[in-house]
Amino acid sequence: MIQRILTALVLIPIVLLLILRAPIWLLAIVAGIVALLAIREFLELTRRYGVEPFTVGTYVYVGLFFVLLAIRVGDDKPLRTSAFMVLSGLFAALAPFVFLTIGMRRQELRSVYPAVAASVAAFAYIAIPMSMLVDLRQWSAGAFTLLYLMLVVWLGDIFAYFVGKSIGRHKMAPRISPGKTWEGAAASILSSVGVGILFSVYSEPISNFLFAHHLLTQYSSMLNMQHGSPRFMIMLSVVLNIAAQLGDLVESAIKRGADVKDSGAILPGHGGMLDRIDALLFAAVILWFADAGNAFLNFL
Repeated sequence: MIQRILTALVLIPIVLLLILRAPIWLLAIVAGIVALLAIREFLELTRRYGVEPFTVGTYVYVGLFFVLLAIRVGDDKPLRTSAFMVLSGLFAALAPFVFLTIGMRRQELRSVYPAVAASVAAFAYIAIPMSMLVDLRQWSAGAFTLLYLMLVVWLGDIFAYFVGKSIGRHKMAPRISPGKTWEGAAASILSSVGVGILFSVYSEPISNFLFAHHLLTQYSSMLNMQHGSPRFMIMLSVVLNIAAQLGDLVESAIKRGADVKDSGAILPGHGGMLDRIDALLFAAVILWFADAGNAFLNFL
């Protein structure tokens, strides 16, 4: 427990500075590094399923994707959603063909398809959601929106853990994650609703405070989804929380199938990098589509 708290105390300020103040190209590089660390753990898990993945090829492919992303956002011309969709869509579409081509060099052809599936899944499951965070950061109120997302995920995880541990009685998914309870899940949702209400009602004072302390730029000083209406923010917070909890359960199922407790040991008290970002991955996809859909409606 002490290790878990100390690690969080170190990581949280770093993450907040990255999403609030770091240049977008730097955020893209860090997101790429985090994605590669998580993918390394994911590929190690696939080995426990009897799959021999294309480790180096996957690293190179994902690394190239984030390098292009960092170069594009570093030229002072924001990578708008359409351009981001072209880049990510191109890499997602080419991934099966690239890894199938790599697989032709193997002597044991029966191992090619499982390896391709593992590499493509790693890209879709980890790299794409992490790149969506970078794209979100460029939008109007991008930094403020990412702050909202992090609080929804972090507080949801904290409340689920402590409430579930103290008063949790009804197991939610004992076969996959024996420690998770319905009581903890309900507390997690309520905490996220609280964040949604807070950012809806007090959006301007919060952004003004952060801007006054040089933690936000004027460009990203307001949350700009449906004007932050309470009803919309409550609904969005509930959906994001459910997505985050599902993301946690999905990774737990992968680990359970691989017969391991943690995906790695890079973060003391928290396990691996994939353990730390599993809830964020699903939630990032939902928020990206919610924000993109709202921008599209405003454009119409």
